[in-house]
Amino acid sequence: MAEPPPPGRREEGFVIVVPKERAVFWLDRRGRWCNADGVFRHPRISEHFHRSIRRDAGGYYVGQERAGGVEKVYFPYEDTALFVREVVFGEEIRLRLNTGLEIPLGPGALLACGEALYATHDGERIRFTERAMVQLSRAMTSSEEGLFLETRHGRHRIPERPAAGDGGAEAEPRQGGDDGCTR
Repeated sequence: MAEPPPPGRREEGFVIVVPKERAVFWLDRRGRWCNADGVFRHPRISEHFHRSIRRDAGGYYVGQERAGGVEKVYFPYEDTALFVREVVFGEEIRLRLNTGLEIPLGPGALLACGEALYATHDGERIRFTERAMVQLSRAMTSSEEGLFLETRHGRHRIPERPAAGDGGAEAEPRQGGDDGCTR
């Protein structure tokens, strides 16, 4: 892709693309934004990044409009770019994601993998935060037969698989601060 014109000379509708290999931030397996200094400390910046996540044929990126154009920064992530942050109970169980999207929880959409719980939606793998797992636990049961989700539509077994490494790590490992935010 050709470089955009220099500032002040950009045409309306330009796109700046930063490949994930040049991104200075990443998303860790717990859904925290990190950079070379560690976990982002300012909640509003972190929230802005989460709400700016988009996906296209090139992968996940943080996008924002800038002076008549768009900037796309593709970013590495350790497991997945999508996280369930809140479980909403009502007529149906709904999941609120880190991107701001709210989706229904389908009965066969859950998967337990090691200590993590995932949902799938439209072919996307979405990891539950610890808080969201605790919220969903009120609708879960376990027995010798395994884990189950109890809904008004019945009891649905949650498939279990052993954990297998990072799952979706896509970039060279990086070291963050001393707060456990590594990549």
